[in-house]
Amino acid sequence: MYHGGFEANFSHMKAGATTFVGSDGAEHKIPEWPAEANGLRIGYMEKAGKKFVAVRVIHGKSDVMLENEMVISPASHMGHGKRFSPEPTLIDDEPAQQLLKDIAKKNPNQRAELKAIRDRMPWAKK
Repeated sequence: MYHGGFEANFSHMKAGATTFVGSDGAEHKIPEWPAEANGLRIGYMEKAGKKFVAVRVIHGKSDVMLENEMVISPASHMGHGKRFSPEPTLIDDEPAQQLLKDIAKKNPNQRAELKAIRDRMPWAKK
């Protein structure tokens, strides 16, 4: 789910955030998650140069705002044919696993929180 531009939002966004500052300088509501997004939820922001970075991991009552953003690679983190769009992008389990693994590597101080989320995923038991 899109959480705004990185430069305008990352430094002050906190877990539980429901809004972001848009490129117009106005506050915008982060949309509700679609019903189909019933597992791992990733908030991302756009950096200059059209780079998209994961900044937030949500599952159930867990809401982790990452210390370090992680560049999202569409090929390995989103799956075949998936692209960023104004609407939430639904991804399959395999790329979601890789995305969470790479996020944890980039955020060693938050590894325990992220592992707890991973351990609740159906694919963690396979």
